[in-house]
Amino acid sequence: MYAVSTILACLLASAAAAPQNLAPLRTAPPNADPIPGKYIIKLKTPSVGARDLAGTITDTVNKIADSLDANPDFVYKDIGGFASDLTPNELKDVRKNPKVEYIEEDFVVKTVATTEQKNAPWGLARISARRPGSATYRYDDSAGSGTCSYIIDTGIQSDHPEFQGRAQQVANLITSSKTDDNGHGTHVAGIIGSKTYGIAKLTKLYGVKVLDANGGGTGSSVLAGLDFVLKDYRKRSCPKGVVVNASLGGSASKALNDAVEAIVNANIFFAAAAGNEGVDAKTTSPASAPKACTVGATDSSDRVAGFSNFGSVLDLYAPGVAIPSTYPGSRTNVVLSGTSMATPHVAGLAAYFLGLGRSSGGGMCDYLKSWAQRGVLSGVRSGTPNVFARNGYVTY
Repeated sequence: MYAVSTILACLLASAAAAPQNLAPLRTAPPNADPIPGKYIIKLKTPSVGARDLAGTITDTVNKIADSLDANPDFVYKDIGGFASDLTPNELKDVRKNPKVEYIEEDFVVKTVATTEQKNAPWGLARISARRPGSATYRYDDSAGSGTCSYIIDTGIQSDHPEFQGRAQQVANLITSSKTDDNGHGTHVAGIIGSKTYGIAKLTKLYGVKVLDANGGGTGSSVLAGLDFVLKDYRKRSCPKGVVVNASLGGSASKALNDAVEAIVNANIFFAAAAGNEGVDAKTTSPASAPKACTVGATDSSDRVAGFSNFGSVLDLYAPGVAIPSTYPGSRTNVVLSGTSMATPHVAGLAAYFLGLGRSSGGGMCDYLKSWAQRGVLSGVRSGTPNVFARNGYVTY
């Protein structure tokens, strides 16, 4: 994927003179779907300023000699690390290198949505109402203007009429196809910022493709997407702020959670789907990342969806059952359900409030919780916050 094939050589060369303390190897938990022989290697942060971090890593990579057969799938210039196939002997040698912070087994990541045939557009109205049943979505007409929203997903149909020229597909990190050949990402983008179905109707939409036509990917591909955002947002005109939406999930991963921390530390809002397995979200990533704004799903009666993951790591609930939005082929009114659909409601709200100059990307999750309704939902599991997202406009 990247034209860097020998990062391992540099690590191994310096390992010979290093203390033989092994870097931790984080094996996949029981609920995971690991990929045999593939690993994510997190490097220790160099003792340089944040401005020089990417350059330092790039300089190191450029000095590496080609002495191993393994070719890294991704090099994370901003997060600091790489992903690669490793033989057992290579894994052992890399663990000895003092520049390695930890190694983690790579794993499968999937979308978190299910398809339905019904059309019940209610989510927008609900976030601007005190109770369910409203048919009107009320919002400030700034509508997220001046913000940028990154969709880490299956890609987006950038020329969809509903996006009004505000969308771009900016990265493809998983397949040769640059388009959204699944539909999930275009649907998610529509909830964030399409003219009819979107919360923040004027935000810019940037698609980062990390999942394939089947809605599947890897932890390393998602990590590459987050690393891409950390580099790319600096090139964009986003004077009011930046939002990242991750309507996907896999097993709990320190590497992904650390990347989320880097995103939020860069003053970027990060929304993560809680997941659809009906389990405690602490067992999944990026939902379990402490700095993620983790979102569960509700239906039009203010009841928590039976599929929605739960637990203390959840920050907010939002509409996630029978949500209509955009779809490839310039289609509209395609209805999906899942925490994948709830999450872009919250990402859209973050862009909306950033456009109004409220809070900052890094502090936006707490700001959203300060505006939220509390105690109004039914079916909330013990130990899970009963907090429902809203935009501050109150109708009946």
